[in-house]
Amino acid sequence: MKRSVLPVLTALVMALVASLVVIVPSAAAAPPRSTPRCDPIDPAACLLPFPNDFFTVPDRSTPTGRRVSLAPEMMPRNVGGVPIDPAEWNRNDGFSPGSMLLAAVPGVDLAETGVAPITDIGASLRRDAPVVLLDATTGRRHPYWVELDSRATDPDRQAMIIRPARNLVEGHRYIVALRDLRDAEGREIPAGPAFERMLRWLPPRDPALRARWFQLRPAMIQLWRSGVRPHDLYLAWDFTVASTRSLTERALHLRDEAFADLGRAAPKVTVTGVENPTPEQDPSFARKVVGTIEVPKYLDTPAGGPGSRLAYGPDGRPEADGVYRATFQCNVPRSAFAEGAAKPLLWGHGLFGDHTAVNGLGATANESNSMPCGASWLGMSREDVPFLVTTLGDLSAFPATPDRMQQAYLNMLFLGRAMIHPGGLAALPEFRVDGRPLIDVRAGLGYAGASLGGIQGTALTALAQDFTRSVLVVPATNFSTMLNRASPFAALQPILDQAYPDRLDQQVAFALMQMLWDRGEGNGYVRHVTRDPLPRTPAKRVLLHLAFGDHQVANVATETEARTLGVRVVRPTLAPGRDPAVEPQWGLRAVPRFPYRGSALVVWDSGTPAPPLGNVPPTAGHDPHGDPGNTPAARAQAAHFLATGEVIDTCGRAPCVAIPRG
Repeated sequence: MKRSVLPVLTALVMALVASLVVIVPSAAAAPPRSTPRCDPIDPAACLLPFPNDFFTVPDRSTPTGRRVSLAPEMMPRNVGGVPIDPAEWNRNDGFSPGSMLLAAVPGVDLAETGVAPITDIGASLRRDAPVVLLDATTGRRHPYWVELDSRATDPDRQAMIIRPARNLVEGHRYIVALRDLRDAEGREIPAGPAFERMLRWLPPRDPALRARWFQLRPAMIQLWRSGVRPHDLYLAWDFTVASTRSLTERALHLRDEAFADLGRAAPKVTVTGVENPTPEQDPSFARKVVGTIEVPKYLDTPAGGPGSRLAYGPDGRPEADGVYRATFQCNVPRSAFAEGAAKPLLWGHGLFGDHTAVNGLGATANESNSMPCGASWLGMSREDVPFLVTTLGDLSAFPATPDRMQQAYLNMLFLGRAMIHPGGLAALPEFRVDGRPLIDVRAGLGYAGASLGGIQGTALTALAQDFTRSVLVVPATNFSTMLNRASPFAALQPILDQAYPDRLDQQVAFALMQMLWDRGEGNGYVRHVTRDPLPRTPAKRVLLHLAFGDHQVANVATETEARTLGVRVVRPTLAPGRDPAVEPQWGLRAVPRFPYRGSALVVWDSGTPAPPLGNVPPTAGHDPHGDPGNTPAARAQAAHFLATGEVIDTCGRAPCVAIPRG
């Protein structure tokens, strides 16, 4: 890093510019553009760098004072030349709190530059770090790691990806600075022509560059005041994170309106099938009940099936139109007949599953005498697969996925209410034997979910009013981080490659998708689970189980969720040498004692090698994704947590060892 002293004249000029900016209109930018255009400071793709307030406009009606303003001409196009329709994105008042930060820096060598890698997140906060992620609202640095897109096929179009190691604060403005970047020979990479003009003390004469110069002044001045020298810069820009209202208002509206209409009544349930297997047919479950639960339908097609969108009313809020009959399944464990009524357990299935996933919970149900009930995660359930495949060919259809996911939250919340309401499931003959109920409505509702059930369960937990404890098994947040690192997505990658062959466009598309996914996955809700709860919602305690080396849910995404939740970690996590990180589980404090009445992350290790460092899925060793659920010690810890809210040590003060699923 250069350490030359700034001349006094530079300080004086910057101070003068600062004083001039004060008299620029309050947006601190040039007048709003009349036609959509690309940001000139990174010419590799129209939407780079991203996220970027260049692609927003002032809007006093939003909590952030801004609104995303994208046009079809600016968006990635598929091989048919069809741009992504930006209409749904333009509802947002900022960008994702977990957004990947993208730029293109041809020739950059991350090791020579000395950026913080995935194995040393703490290095991102060094004063001389080549990448600066500054919270402009607080003036504090934010942790991250940097990687190059491992899948890129053209070195000149390889995305440089900065990933926040903890979610960004909603509603805050951030500044990104790339400085003193180096190539493989250690030579400094100069700023591009357009950005070099941004570094000059007087605005350019070119109208487009002049407007951008004024727009960047507040960010450049704040960087200078925080110790970032302008002549070190390769690129800098700023962006605004979406507000809590923008991220959660739709799901909250669905919940509040639907439950207000329900009042004190139980949701209407119709049983459509009952199975009473013999112990020889099923040693775990004595009764399996399938039915439908009536939920207000906020989707715009008669059946609310794949491809449906949220229906909006004249007030701009989702509007109910008819009834959605959500299929559910509840399995009564044999323990309920021997020990008494079972505790209600709301269960969230994994990727592309459905309500039948409760069939795999025999050990969990009988060990804890719990009755698991589950419905489908609309949007990413088995029935959605054909539509999702089609979506990868034209991402304009993608908004239907998070829209259906929000309907799924309401379906699950209604199912949970039916499980604990005296007039709900417990009142039905299918959930009684010899006149007594098989479900204990007084025991309180708990939630558990694995994989997608952990991802979606994060958001469901933030929205829930009927439970305060969740066990999230192999969970994470932020699909834009997970997709390239997930083995299941490898089967879908060729479809995306055919439709959007440019790998830089793909990374931009992932960042765009995350902006809408936030409404329908844990990333948009994770800050409101254990603290700062959403309106009319209690704070929760959560227990997270991570499978080290997971082939399907990236460990780094799980740890990012844990940092954002503010949970403790049970140490020791792994045997010495197992984790390549300089400081494993960076930023997470240890659980101080047992039992611990709080939220925690537990790392379970079944011997799979550490995951690769790039954005590619793990392939070495067996997939440990299901191993925590296969381990009696993990199940006992989860059951105790749901029953008491306490985290207990089931690993003997040693790293937790999981049993590989056979």
